[in-house]
Amino acid sequence: MEHDPRSKQADQLVFSGFLLFLIGLVLGLFVGTMANPRMALSAHLEGIMNGMFLVLLGLVWKRLLLSQRLLRLTLWLAVYGTFANLLAVGIAAVTGYGRMLPIAGGQEGPGPVEGVISFILVTLSLCMLSVTILVLVGYYKHMRRPVTE
Repeated sequence: MEHDPRSKQADQLVFSGFLLFLIGLVLGLFVGTMANPRMALSAHLEGIMNGMFLVLLGLVWKRLLLSQRLLRLTLWLAVYGTFANLLAVGIAAVTGYGRMLPIAGGQEGPGPVEGVISFILVTLSLCMLSVTILVLVGYYKHMRRPVTE
């Protein structure tokens, strides 16, 4: 059984991914009861897709050639970004607000609610862009590594 930090991190990502997937599935049961059902459907899909993303990331995790510090940073940015995505869209679905999400029918709401939704959306976007860049760099280094026989 492997106990190195990279294996533990990969397991954390896979577990977090399945948990997020489950939350997305359960949220799908309540789509019709939300203040904004279209936004609730978006939240349901965010949970499912981001859950799959975390599982896939966990499966390739051991191939990323990054320092332990960058791996730890990437892990927590990915977990925050994916769960925050569901949270932001979930809040918008429950309240019916979310001016930053106009395609899903978000209406402008009170300042504090809009502030929370906007803050989460902006920070998760920055996190997920960073995660994608770090994963690409780590995987590119893996691909460029000389083959040993």
